[in-house]
Amino acid sequence: MPDEPRLLPWPGPEGKHSYVISDRHGGPVSRLADAAESVQLQMGNQLVDHALALLPDTQPGDLRYLAERLTEALRDALRIAESRGRRLTDPSKP
Repeated sequence: MPDEPRLLPWPGPEGKHSYVISDRHGGPVSRLADAAESVQLQMGNQLVDHALALLPDTQPGDLRYLAERLTEALRDALRIAESRGRRLTDPSKP
């Protein structure tokens, strides 16, 4: 029995959400999505560490670049959280 469509960690055409329908064991696209989510979260953690080190002495142009990258990382993390939240099992369902 197929699960609900899984929100993928990358945008679809025109920046809209993209989904895959897979079974509980996951197929190649689900495994690729798992790997992409892992990379995105690692990059987000590294970016936060970089931001913390950079912020005290950062020039305005560098702050804008940093803010843009942090925004992208946050967007990725929120998409991952939404996707994983949708896949949590409801304890009231068998």
